[in-house]
Amino acid sequence: MTALMAKTPTSLEKTDAPTLLFRLSVGVFFIGGFLTSSVSLLVPQLKLMLALDYAQAFLVQLAFHASYLLFALPITAFIVAAGYIRAIAAGLAVMAAGCAALAVAQGSLSFALVLGALLLLSGGQTFLQIASNTVVTVIGPSRGAARRLTLLQGFNSLGTVAGPLVSAPLLLAQVERGHEWRPAATLPFVLTALVTAVLALAYARHRKALETKHTGEGFVPTHRLFSVLSESRRLRWGTAAIFVYVGAEVTIGGLLPSVLMRPDRLGVSAVTAGQLVALYWGGAMVGRFAGAWGMRRVSEARMLLCVSLGAVVCTLGAVGCPGIAGAAMLVSVGLCNAIMYPTIYAMALPEDARAAPVASMWLCMAVVGGALVPVLTGIVADGAGLLASLVVPAACYLLIAGFAAVFREKRA
Repeated sequence: MTALMAKTPTSLEKTDAPTLLFRLSVGVFFIGGFLTSSVSLLVPQLKLMLALDYAQAFLVQLAFHASYLLFALPITAFIVAAGYIRAIAAGLAVMAAGCAALAVAQGSLSFALVLGALLLLSGGQTFLQIASNTVVTVIGPSRGAARRLTLLQGFNSLGTVAGPLVSAPLLLAQVERGHEWRPAATLPFVLTALVTAVLALAYARHRKALETKHTGEGFVPTHRLFSVLSESRRLRWGTAAIFVYVGAEVTIGGLLPSVLMRPDRLGVSAVTAGQLVALYWGGAMVGRFAGAWGMRRVSEARMLLCVSLGAVVCTLGAVGCPGIAGAAMLVSVGLCNAIMYPTIYAMALPEDARAAPVASMWLCMAVVGGALVPVLTGIVADGAGLLASLVVPAACYLLIAGFAAVFREKRA
């Protein structure tokens, strides 16, 4: 790869193309959220069925998020060569294959095959992280990018709410029945494979809905992959903030069922705890729609600062407060999470739109925090206790507050 070219959308093939692409994007963001929350339920399921410790169980998240680091560069090259729409179609096709492989791996009760299937699945999601998010941020003024992406992320959160409600009874019911595997446990991933395959065909059919323009000014040479990062302090901070945000969100989503099952919190069953995780993701859904509205009146940086500090307070409060109060504080972190990813993403992009694909690649690679932070937290949980390990995501949210405080200035 000798050059990377930013393909900025410039015109639409048909007058109704924006509506068409928005409707398809709703499906993409929804199914991405459904998968994320469903995969989180594999942590308590496999931990109990295969007698794993927390560090081993969180290898699920390591496999699910490692592709963002491993494949981001070649996927970026594919995107700039084939275009955003074709890349999204390819990503959805890979996701469909990954979901089918995960269903087969579950049936074999092979932890190694589960991890391999998750790596394939997340490879498809890497396409969507780079292509879909970048399209949303570059199609309009940068000042409104965070609000646009936050609004669309609201549908992602709707999927994360549906995930536990649909998947928990199927994935965790067997835990309460003598740890016996049941074929119904594969249904969430079989159905998701079908949905993503249909979406892939829809994007492939409308691959020319978004035209692109090729100009010499669009080229970003390969040697600038690192210089784009080194030249933009905003991008470096934003990359770190994305890393810790995804790590903290995934960690809490994975630990929440175990916390809710504790006698000193709610003491509920595995299935009930899994379904209650929907409240965590539901908070993010409500917060994203509310945040998209609120950003018309409050600066994105100020809002990010407030919610990140709120997440620190809620996470630490969940450690110290027993009973329903502690459980409620941990669940409420989902509301604080709501605007973090889209706001950090939009704030971190350089002002030069030609560098958007490369900058997006770095931000996408930072999602690997969802692989590393949970494993680190799992090690702390095994050594110091489950509740004490929540200090790790609390520290992550503190770093995000630092990013918001440093980059408070507005951009045009």
